[in-house]
Amino acid sequence: MSENISVQDKVILLTGAFGLIGKTLAKSFIAQGAKLILADANKKLAPQIAAEFKKLKASKQVLVCPTDVTSLSSCNNCITLALKKFKRIDVLINNAAIDAKFDKQANKVTNSTRFENFPLPLLQKSFDVNVKGLVQITQLVIKQMLKQGHGNIINVASTYSLVAPNQSLYDFGESQQQFKPVDYVITKSVIPNLTRYIATFYAKDNIRCNAIAPHGIFNGHDDKFLQNFAQLSPLGRMGDRNEFTGPFTFLASDASSYMTGTTLVADGGWTAW
Repeated sequence: MSENISVQDKVILLTGAFGLIGKTLAKSFIAQGAKLILADANKKLAPQIAAEFKKLKASKQVLVCPTDVTSLSSCNNCITLALKKFKRIDVLINNAAIDAKFDKQANKVTNSTRFENFPLPLLQKSFDVNVKGLVQITQLVIKQMLKQGHGNIINVASTYSLVAPNQSLYDFGESQQQFKPVDYVITKSVIPNLTRYIATFYAKDNIRCNAIAPHGIFNGHDDKFLQNFAQLSPLGRMGDRNEFTGPFTFLASDASSYMTGTTLVADGGWTAW
């Protein structure tokens, strides 16, 4: 492995840090010697997350920082605490996102996963986190990166940033089919071009910006979903959470120093068909 593919001593601010992929990345980065600011809106989980990293004897490497990316004061507080502890922010990973959930009883009546029935308040909620929140935390971190003279931003896109959902994936043979709702597709579709905008805007300031588009991370999905997914994926399976640490490490490291404005796709070949 190239010595450049390393996040040793990198100070990484990771949003959405308490979720499936966030925790997986955090533990991988800690094992590689990085310093982490773990930002997540779930305040109730913060003590548990802090305890987990204490068991790993990584307390000096980690700052657990409950952060709502939609709140300016919350974002500012996180950055202030990060700079107090680590003095700089080398990498920002914008992983925080929501995917609207639905009340099952209401869905039986209206099937609100269908486009024509999708509740607009849920679209606004997703937009606030997935777009506005991402822009807000990025603006604040970029101000610090400009002061320190370098920076690296990684946005988390999605396969649905690149292609429309194949709705047959969500057909489980029930009387009423479910669909991938439009809010996630709309908000994630912003990411690749926003990444290009930031990358070209700040290239001369030694600030890079790339995106990664993952898809299909196994998290206790039922057999019918797994069967549908296997039929639609060239690799014939969902990804394991640990398979994404490599692409993220590459983008966070100096090995990707000549990359900016690109979207790295890690989808098992889903978008190749």
